[in-house]
Amino acid sequence: MIFRINYTTRSLMPAFILCLAIAVAGCGAGNYNSGHNKCVNKQYSGTEATQRPYRIAGKHYYPMASANGYVEKGYASWYGRKFHGRKTSNGETYNMYAMTAAHKTLPMNTWVKVENLNNGKNITVRINDRGPFVAGRIIDLSYKAAQRIDIVGPGTGRVKVTALGKATAYSKKDHAPVNFTPVNYWQGNFTVQVGAFKVKTNADQYRIKLSKDYLNAHIVPYADHRGQFHRVRIGKFNNLNDAVTFSQRLMAREGFAHAFAVAD
Repeated sequence: MIFRINYTTRSLMPAFILCLAIAVAGCGAGNYNSGHNKCVNKQYSGTEATQRPYRIAGKHYYPMASANGYVEKGYASWYGRKFHGRKTSNGETYNMYAMTAAHKTLPMNTWVKVENLNNGKNITVRINDRGPFVAGRIIDLSYKAAQRIDIVGPGTGRVKVTALGKATAYSKKDHAPVNFTPVNYWQGNFTVQVGAFKVKTNADQYRIKLSKDYLNAHIVPYADHRGQFHRVRIGKFNNLNDAVTFSQRLMAREGFAHAFAVAD
């Protein structure tokens, strides 16, 4: 019998990720003391939408900041024509004939090696979607990928998934990736947001006040359907962990009502 995945859940995933991105992007907008208690996972608000925690069918999933060293054994499934041409979780168009796959927590664009443990065949695929949200399944392969390691017929197969990283070089012959570098979302440029104002003069005054005690006090304009806002941020970090730690210190020991790390 061919395994059939939960079509309804998968079809909602791209829209869910988009809504989550919009909702979190709005955190901090408004008057500084208005409160942000409705915004969850604020320390992830500056990261890519597909790297933020999400919930499906009551279960929470936390995308990994780094794929380095990831190896897992479990069952693979596949999805095909019903989703051909639809949007994947990262906004691409799903192509059942491309070498791609869905994973619940690996960073997007991570290339992984998938070995069928029943016959030794292996493939290299790129993660561009979220799923499968079915117990016991660790990866959802495209039709073409599943076909190459003989999983289409039985519907599922026991596999070993090994993260390779982000492709940095491709074969001239068939454009297959040949070199990789680890995907690591902990590294980058980060800062901490401590307020947001509709009135720019209020944001300017707050920035000037903060600049006396904190480095890199600056304002970032932001606009959405509610109008124009001016986000006040302080600090400069080259990894997310340090930015999160700083934001927690601001709230716990330095009297800030709200502070959260964002990508600068």
